Amino acid sequence: MKQNNRLKLIDGGRRRRSARTIATSALMASLIMAPLTACSSSDKSTSASGGNEGANSGPVTVKNCGKDATYPSTAKHMYVNDGNMIATTLAVGAADNIANVSSLQDDKAILEAKYGKDVVDKLKVDAPDSPSLERIIATKPDLVFAGWNYGFSESKNLTPDALKDHGIESYILSESCRQGGSDKRGTMDPWDAAKTDLTNIGKLTGHEDKANDVVKDVDKRLDALKQAPAAEGADNAEGSGKPPVTFVFDSAKDTIFTSGKFGGPQAIIEAAGGKNATDDVDDTWTTVGWEKIASAQPDVIAFVDYPSQTFEEKVKILESNPATKNLEAVKQKRFVNLPYAMWTSGPLNIDAAEYMRKRYEKFGLMPKSDIRTDVQLPDSLAGREYFVEK
Repeated sequence: MKQNNRLKLIDGGRRRRSARTIATSALMASLIMAPLTACSSSDKSTSASGGNEGANSGPVTVKNCGKDATYPSTAKHMYVNDGNMIATTLAVGAADNIANVSSLQDDKAILEAKYGKDVVDKLKVDAPDSPSLERIIATKPDLVFAGWNYGFSESKNLTPDALKDHGIESYILSESCRQGGSDKRGTMDPWDAAKTDLTNIGKLTGHEDKANDVVKDVDKRLDALKQAPAAEGADNAEGSGKPPVTFVFDSAKDTIFTSGKFGGPQAIIEAAGGKNATDDVDDTWTTVGWEKIASAQPDVIAFVDYPSQTFEEKVKILESNPATKNLEAVKQKRFVNLPYAMWTSGPLNIDAAEYMRKRYEKFGLMPKSDIRTDVQLPDSLAGREYFVEK
């Protein structure tokens, strides 16, 4: 979450772009292909921008954050914020429905790897990070795709109601839907949240068939992960054969920014066969104290990659903090670093789950399996020496 969209807690507050829960990232929408299998650049381009299957000129109704939301017509000039929401839009083949995006740069490499450089290069970047209400209004979008702490924020007066006052529709990222009567986010299983957004954005852009194909592919790959050999018989850090405990480390200073039971990492880690160390936290992206990671005794530490706090800086923090320097995961350097857009709710969560499964296997925490990953991680991604197959 970028500084505005991601709940990053650098400088004591919520950070910039790590779990994109606090800063209002950038709004970005692009067309993403549905096949989760590797394909050539030209294939990716065709899949991500393939024509409107059924341009619907009439009203479209979807359920968003528990309420029926009716839009006057399919969206043709979207403003999409943050890499995970751009990925969702691209995945359903709606690249041509995107007029402007924001907060793209940090996730550009992984989006290019998944959806094709030619597709991503065509996206018009309106803002490098979190846009303002005025900036969005100036672009005259018909729909803004963002989320609470993923762009939407009362403190910035960038809310669905504020947009509505200017005749602009909005769609809220399902993972960021607020729990009744509080600012806590998360109201549904994180896989359901990601698939709901794929289905709804497909419908809102006239790409329902493509969206359905993507959801089916996600389900097929989830089933393959479920059928893979379980942790019994594997040698984890404690020799117990239990699912490897994984702590998601987004960023840290006085506290640690991590993800609870409603965030994308919960879905990713469980699907890979592990256990999220903060699955008892009733929120999506949030902060916890250092005692939480110390008491969890994690087998693996998973990092959210973003520039405001580098992978190397995070490792140094863990190796120097008295609460973490003697943890087995730190001493054995069982580290996994993946791009922000793979951790935050969206279609890349399934790719992240496959990567986590293979990392567990490499660390000796899970039995070998036939699970394979199709998306190539960017060469620029830090920490590859700890987990990328040679």
